[in-house]
Amino acid sequence: MSRVHKLLDELVTKMVEKGIHYEDAVREFDRRFIVEVVEKSDGNLCKAADRLGVHRNTLARKIKDLKIKARV
Repeated sequence: MSRVHKLLDELVTKMVEKGIHYEDAVREFDRRFIVEVVEKSDGNLCKAADRLGVHRNTLARKIKDLKIKARV
């Protein structure tokens, strides 16, 4: 098992134990993942969308839906 899988397994176990709902977990993961990739792309949504494997419009919609601040 890779280190990433092990860490993810541990995180999921802790979240389940704490009673975190699936939708909350997915929303928070999406939010943090997108913010990280956009920051690493220097705020360039075209580059970030490419790194994420989604269309730029899809990324822009996700950013709006997740209420991510303009810094990204």
